[in-house]
Amino acid sequence: MKVSEPLEPARKVIFNPFLASFKSDPYPTYHRLQESDPVHKSSLNGAWVLTRYADIKKVLRDPRFRAEQLSGRIAAKSLVPRAAGDFAPLAIATGTWLLFLDPPDHTRLRSLVGKAFSSAEVERLRGQIREMVNQLLDQVKDRERLDLIGDLAAPLPVMVIAKMLGLPAADLDKLRHWADELSRVVDPLRSLGDYEYLNEVAEEMIDYFRQLIGQRRLALGEDRLSAMIAAHEQEDKLSENELLSICIFLFVAGEETTVNLLGNGMLALLRSPEQMSRLQQHPELMPTAVEELLRYDSPAQFTSRVATEEIELGGKIIGAGELVYLCLGAANRDPAQFADPDRLDLARSDNRHLAFADGIHYCLGSILARLEGQIAIEAIVRTFPDLKLSPEPLAWRENIIMRGLKSLPVTTR
Repeated sequence: MKVSEPLEPARKVIFNPFLASFKSDPYPTYHRLQESDPVHKSSLNGAWVLTRYADIKKVLRDPRFRAEQLSGRIAAKSLVPRAAGDFAPLAIATGTWLLFLDPPDHTRLRSLVGKAFSSAEVERLRGQIREMVNQLLDQVKDRERLDLIGDLAAPLPVMVIAKMLGLPAADLDKLRHWADELSRVVDPLRSLGDYEYLNEVAEEMIDYFRQLIGQRRLALGEDRLSAMIAAHEQEDKLSENELLSICIFLFVAGEETTVNLLGNGMLALLRSPEQMSRLQQHPELMPTAVEELLRYDSPAQFTSRVATEEIELGGKIIGAGELVYLCLGAANRDPAQFADPDRLDLARSDNRHLAFADGIHYCLGSILARLEGQIAIEAIVRTFPDLKLSPEPLAWRENIIMRGLKSLPVTTR
């Protein structure tokens, strides 16, 4: 991918994330916006779209911008008022999702949930994650063709979170399905019908965890679910609904980022044979390589905020109550921040990307996602030294917030 040519002054940039060309490669559009209209008022829904690294980092750290509320998003799509209970399951399921929360609730819940994703807790999983990756690779290592998403990237994070919570292996398929579906909640351009369907999915997942929690109460173990039940019952730090929501949050947050990191990362390597070869010859580059893959084609392309007061930014006035989309993917390709931003460089230094956002909403699962990425990508490029991208067209998922492939077909020899 090459940096786009400078815009002609009269040319107007159109931001339309529904275009097939944008889904395939959004970066030329991002560059045009950065050059000509970095604080852009979208014609789609009247929201602002920010594309420059400095502006986005500033907003992420500015308390005058609050998290967007899911309830407000749904209400805005309703032509008639909806009863509060209409979306009760979805409200419960997403009640502790940190991207929808501000302090003090955000602070309290992040402290509780964060224990599962601390450096020490994640490091304890290293050996188990390696075993899971090897298990998945053993099932496909003799094939000439495989799908890196369906066969490897998608199953792995669900296996990891299920292990953390002590859930039965027999439930992995339905947990993966639920997590995959509910990840669509974060996409602000979903229709009311989508939210009604996701409300049904949320109800199924709540029923599953409510039954499981009841069973686990009778025999607490050493898993994270048992620890959260103890926090609920002994210390009264978590309500029943918060406990249910955290279980769901762990799966949705843990699945989507890792799947897209592995899928987008492997696609970037397959399209850059010299960098793939470099990594195979120098596996010690893996930590910096994963950081570069996160920057180069970020799993999360956008996050959103709402201005609480009138704020001037980039010569534009953002009104109180107006919605702002922060384009993390564009920030990570901003030439004002990164030298030669459209070049994949696995040894890139000073790589302070925003793939996991910044400020108080910095991605809680970033340590786990990085570890999963390092272990899985190292194992894939070692197991399949002759891996090649299959010629069939690639299909991207219908989600403007998260950027990920539906499948990644490859040949192994």
